[in-house]
Amino acid sequence: MRLTVKEIYKKLVDDDKILTKQGLITFSLGDTDIIVKQRDVVGNIMQEWVEGWMKQNEIEYALNENTQLPPDFYLNPDNKKESLMEIKAFNYKAGPGFDIADFRMYEQEIAQKPWMLHVTYLIFGYEMSDEGVVTIKKVWMNKVWEMSRPMSSGKNKTIWPINLQIKKGTVQKIRPAKWYGKTTKFKVFECLEDFLSAMEEAVYKNKDTRDDGADWLSTLVVNYKKHYGVELKVPRWNDIVNKYVLKK
Repeated sequence: MRLTVKEIYKKLVDDDKILTKQGLITFSLGDTDIIVKQRDVVGNIMQEWVEGWMKQNEIEYALNENTQLPPDFYLNPDNKKESLMEIKAFNYKAGPGFDIADFRMYEQEIAQKPWMLHVTYLIFGYEMSDEGVVTIKKVWMNKVWEMSRPMSSGKNKTIWPINLQIKKGTVQKIRPAKWYGKTTKFKVFECLEDFLSAMEEAVYKNKDTRDDGADWLSTLVVNYKKHYGVELKVPRWNDIVNKYVLKK
C-alpha cells in the first residue's frame, strides 16, 4: 500500500502508539551479546528502523541512492517528485544536532529541482536511559523552513541568515534550529519564501557559493513555476531581517 508522510506519522503515533513503546539496541559478536548504551547510535539507526517498519507494514517506497541529500524515501516510487520523506532523530534532552544537508549541494539542487523544497522531515526526539532503554518522546513532521532560522557565529557574533556549520570560515552544512520552545534571539522562518530569501543571502555571503548568487534565485523561481505553476514572491533579506533577528 502507499501512504503519505502524514499517514505514516498517524500510523506510527496514533495506531502503533510509538510514544508508549520501549526499545533496546543490541550487538552480537561471537558468543558475546551487549546492549548498546551510546546515545548517538540511536540517531544513526532510526532510518533503518523506519525502513524495517515500512517493510513489515507492506508500505511501498524507494530509497534515494544519493545519501548526501534528502530525501531518504520516495513514498511514490512511480513519481519521485512528490511524497518525499527524510528521517532525522536526535537526543531530546540535548536538542537537534543533525545535519539537514550539505550547503553547497543543497543550494544547487533546489535551484534545479524545486520539489526538493517540499521534502517532509519525519523527526524523532528520543531518550536513552543509563540501562540503554530507548523511548521516543516526540515525533514531528517539518518542512525545511520550519526548522531553520538565522544564527550568530564567531568571536564577532557575525549574523548569518541561515543556521550553518562553519569551519575555518567555510560553510559546511545546514543545521537545524530548535524549532520548539521559546526563542529570544532568532525566530524560525514562517514560510518558504522567507527561507529562500535567507538562502539567497547566505549564497552571496558564503565565499564558496558567491558566484552562484547572481542567477540563483531567478533560476529557482523559474523552475518552481515550471513545476508547480506558481510564481514565488521572495522578499529581499534586508526587508525581513528584523522579523527573524530579534536581538542583535
